[in-house]
Amino acid sequence: MKLNGHNPVDLIINHRKLIEKIFTVLVLLSLICAPMVGINYDLTKYLPDSSPSAQALDIMEDEFTYPGMGRVMLKDVTLYEAKNIKDRIADVDGVDMVMWADLTTNIYGSSEFIDYDDIDDYYHEDNQTAYMDIVFKDKDSSTQTHKAIRQIEQIVGDHGLVAGSATSDTNLGPTINKEVARVMVLAVIIIYIILTITTTSWFEPVMFLSILGIAIVINMGTNIFLGEISFLSNAVGAVLQLACSMDYSIFLLHAFTQERAQGIEPEQAMANAWRSAFSSVFASGMTTIVGFAAMCLMNFGIGPDMGIVLAKGIAISLATVLLLMPALILRFQDIVAKTKHRPFIPTQSRGIGNFAFRIRRPLFIAVLLIIIPCYVAQGMANFSYGNEAVANSPGTPVYEAEQQMNAEFGKSNMMIALVPLDSNLTEKQMTDEIDDLPYVKYALSLSSVLPEGIPEDFLPENITSIMHSEHWARVIINVRSSGESEDAFHFADSIRAIVNRCYPGETTYLVGVTPSTQDIKSIIVPDYNRVNIVSLLGVALVVALTYKALILPLVVLIPIECAIFINTALPYIYGQRTMYLGFIIVGCIQLGATVDYSILMTGNYLDARTQGDKKEAAIRAVSTSAESVMTSGMIVMTVAYGLYFMTSVEAISSLGRLIGRGAFISVILVLFFLPMCLMIFDRFIVKPDHAERKHAKMNRIHAMKVKLPTLSALHEQRLRLHQQIRENRHARHKQTRAKLNSLLHGKGYTLPEQPDEPQQTETQSSGRTLPKRVRMRLKARLDKRRARLSDLISAKKNDNEQSNTEENDNEKK
Repeated sequence: MKLNGHNPVDLIINHRKLIEKIFTVLVLLSLICAPMVGINYDLTKYLPDSSPSAQALDIMEDEFTYPGMGRVMLKDVTLYEAKNIKDRIADVDGVDMVMWADLTTNIYGSSEFIDYDDIDDYYHEDNQTAYMDIVFKDKDSSTQTHKAIRQIEQIVGDHGLVAGSATSDTNLGPTINKEVARVMVLAVIIIYIILTITTTSWFEPVMFLSILGIAIVINMGTNIFLGEISFLSNAVGAVLQLACSMDYSIFLLHAFTQERAQGIEPEQAMANAWRSAFSSVFASGMTTIVGFAAMCLMNFGIGPDMGIVLAKGIAISLATVLLLMPALILRFQDIVAKTKHRPFIPTQSRGIGNFAFRIRRPLFIAVLLIIIPCYVAQGMANFSYGNEAVANSPGTPVYEAEQQMNAEFGKSNMMIALVPLDSNLTEKQMTDEIDDLPYVKYALSLSSVLPEGIPEDFLPENITSIMHSEHWARVIINVRSSGESEDAFHFADSIRAIVNRCYPGETTYLVGVTPSTQDIKSIIVPDYNRVNIVSLLGVALVVALTYKALILPLVVLIPIECAIFINTALPYIYGQRTMYLGFIIVGCIQLGATVDYSILMTGNYLDARTQGDKKEAAIRAVSTSAESVMTSGMIVMTVAYGLYFMTSVEAISSLGRLIGRGAFISVILVLFFLPMCLMIFDRFIVKPDHAERKHAKMNRIHAMKVKLPTLSALHEQRLRLHQQIRENRHARHKQTRAKLNSLLHGKGYTLPEQPDEPQQTETQSSGRTLPKRVRMRLKARLDKRRARLSDLISAKKNDNEQSNTEENDNEKK
């Protein structure tokens, strides 16, 4: 096989079987690698190394290990039964210590000497309810902690409830995986229905989803090079890749269909379609990639994590559509043709275009009036910043258990102070001062529980090592607050002030959910403006380079930016609690995913403008673009609202709500607000030679003939021989089925007379003969089938004769 020329389109078309094999290997490798990718659920892991919490966590892991936290509440238990269960929990592998009433009170003493008011934080005598805080040896996300949680749940059984950050983390992974799998299944079904309605073949949606399924699997497998990804990237990466890259395959297939409708041969039609659709597909893909990649500029590490995963996914989808899809379209074009159905959507009418033109001025004025208040309000919502947004939402067992514990014993927020190992006296003084604070349940250090007069050296090392290391001492503090609230931030600042006053000029740290959330807040808030500006400039640059225009990017981005401001202001208007991380991410996602709608509308306006005035161009642009824009918008909304309604994790569900609502607002503004913007900027964006340049481009594309491989004479003969063998096989099978059908219906069968000379085949009549070995093989197969048919006929005759004999005997009797 000789290939003359090295045009990329020719290479893709002529080497399509090799491309299919390469993608098959990539999919298999990705299926093997995907389960090996680690998933992280701890947002504090993405803090920069310079932040106090990150430094404190490093010290904790080196000196003590960073502990996971758990909570247990027991119901209908006596004080002694609670003590027994507490001891069993303390013996579980992976449990460091259990904070309960027996730390300060002799539980086995006479009940007359127990002051139940002193242990009210741990045991309620009136309803016999006990409460315990558990500190694990390893962090919440470790396998050892997860196993310990399962054992504690078995020990507690029906006596009570288990909650806390470690319990939430233990249940989080399986919960997210199960819920995201349900979202993907539902999304695929709804997307198939949407695509079936908007296309004219039952098989086209299958091909679209197959292409993107391959890209998604490859993206998940290549995440192994990152080692570990965040739970957000793992949860939304696949669904956003599916929603945001569907347009690429639709553009290419529609271009191929249009070329085939002109009677062009399949290979040439694909080459023309690839060249004509490349600019729009590449521009759409690059704008989305740039929007996602802007998140890599965040100082908070989860931004680069999500940015790399999402941008890589879109790049893989783009490569899959441009390289693999031409091969699959050519392979399955017959199936697509056979599965044609009537259009479910009527022919495009001017109704929606006329409606958009009529409301253009009122809508334009309304957007101008609300856009500045929305811009101001977007930063005033009730935001969450830290790990509490990762916890389960209302309705889940962990959340309900947490609420019952809070109602019975109050909220529990564990913090740990790391101080230098200088003086036990200073340590005890600081611990007592913190313990006296009204919002502190207890403050526990080795110096505070060590009896007076007993040196620390007298205690076993396995006890002292829990609170003291070679260089640091830790003080465990339990505060009556949630992990993230204004009260919690105030309490943490007060405790930090006491620690700094007791250790002036020395390095100290406060570790926990609240201090980490404070650090996340201080880091992530400045990220917002930087990420938004970079993503906006990046998308504008891509549009400007693609269409070689300076004003066009401004017009394209106006409705999308307005939609983003309105979308991010609604949480404040509705009073919704929103994760600030999602607030940053949604701007990049909404910009990258929906700017394609604006680009499509602008392109159709410029095409229509060459054939009419501004009014006619606006009406035709809306009428032509409405179906594509609404189809893509519905796909994004389906996936995003699936995450919102079907996931119990606040961080994922709130992000899904923001993305789905943003896609809806973008669709509305592109269809009804953008036409007015195009008319206002008409003189700056419409070029007189637009029609001529586009016509010349299409002429150049159609003039470039695809160069198919040059086959040798031997290869051509081999292909004709294989074709003839296939045709002969089909003919034999058809004849055999006809014979068997006649036998089964009792019509009988007579063996055909053998001709004296073999019949000439079509190949012989054309002056060519089949090889002798092939003819002998065919003759042997025919003889074997004739013998089998003779046996069947004989058996049939014997059965008929036997039945006739039995009937005669019966008549004689």
